[in-house]
Amino acid sequence: MWIPRIYDEALNALFAQFPAVAITGARQVGKTALVQHAFPNIKYVSLDLPSVAAQAENNPEAFFNSYGLPLIIDEVQYAPSLFRYLKAIIDADRKPGRLILTGSQVFQLMEGVTESLAGRCGMLTVMNLSAEEMLNYTGEKTFNETDFLFNGGYPELHARPEMDRHLWYAAYLTTYLERDVRNILNVGSLRDFDRFLRAVAARTGQVLSYSDLARDVGIAPNTAKKWISVLQASGQVFLLEPYFRNISKRLVKSPKLYMCDTGLAAFLMGFESWQALERHPAAGQLWETYVIMEVVKFFFSRGRNVPLWFWRTARGDEVDLIVERNGRATAIECKLTEVADKSGVKGLNAFAKDYGPENVKGRYVACRTSRAYPLDSETNAIPGSRLFEYLR
Repeated sequence: MWIPRIYDEALNALFAQFPAVAITGARQVGKTALVQHAFPNIKYVSLDLPSVAAQAENNPEAFFNSYGLPLIIDEVQYAPSLFRYLKAIIDADRKPGRLILTGSQVFQLMEGVTESLAGRCGMLTVMNLSAEEMLNYTGEKTFNETDFLFNGGYPELHARPEMDRHLWYAAYLTTYLERDVRNILNVGSLRDFDRFLRAVAARTGQVLSYSDLARDVGIAPNTAKKWISVLQASGQVFLLEPYFRNISKRLVKSPKLYMCDTGLAAFLMGFESWQALERHPAAGQLWETYVIMEVVKFFFSRGRNVPLWFWRTARGDEVDLIVERNGRATAIECKLTEVADKSGVKGLNAFAKDYGPENVKGRYVACRTSRAYPLDSETNAIPGSRLFEYLR
């Protein structure tokens, strides 16, 4: 069962402009299915097969004689020497639309792209399913927002609803630890890294403190930083930087940490149902994570940079998300409640006063309401699942 994605326009635009396009993203977010669906007439080859990877690595000329161009090469990081040959092919003919490269081990893929294909390769980051995609697919009447938050957005869980969610995430976690973490980090104790993942999930929606995280897991702060960087590069976490008018301050202040998939976060926290999660204080953290990641997915799916921040002052005013575009800001507060009240307006108004009301494009409280309604003359409560309509 194919659930239509919203990456096609950005993918086709990159393919029409660059000789090669690299598709990155976490495992199981649907990268391979996306490119095969978007380009059904282009030949596909996966380097997951050791014999094929060996040919691409050791005899690239024979490899391309076998498959020709244009070509989709999946898991291209398994043949690192191939990137030098790709550079030669592209430099001989800079015509766009010749190669699509995908890979889940982002460090190796990006190393090959930056060293050999800089300026020759367009980049697109694919994430798991968004509420926008699910609404387009299921229709508003059958889309259940809290089920989607709890189950997460990995396409296979929605394409095959009969699957056991707990078993799927357990297998995903094992595969991720074994295939990606062991290859990238050479971790001595996978048990330590498993505990680290669970500690990270428990901190989703919170300001990141490497020292606190390291202390709770029993590792060094520098190790925590290294492991967070791997989670970030492999599409498992997203770091939201603080907003300051002084750009240098943004670089030294601590970011907020978000798991990219709320279903995986809920699994790592040990919740087995939405009903159990809803009664727990972590529910608010996961709702905020869900809202933030919906905005991140909106920009990634359109091939744009993510101009996102959070805002917090020494006097206690804060806004969960600031979207800054063309010198104007959209301010968004996240509330788990189904009926938002004016308690969510305080931080939004404080930000508008500080930033300049004329520079604030919109103020919203993203909650579980089924319809938008005004909270005051400047602020609207809006459904979290329809946030994308206010970002266009």
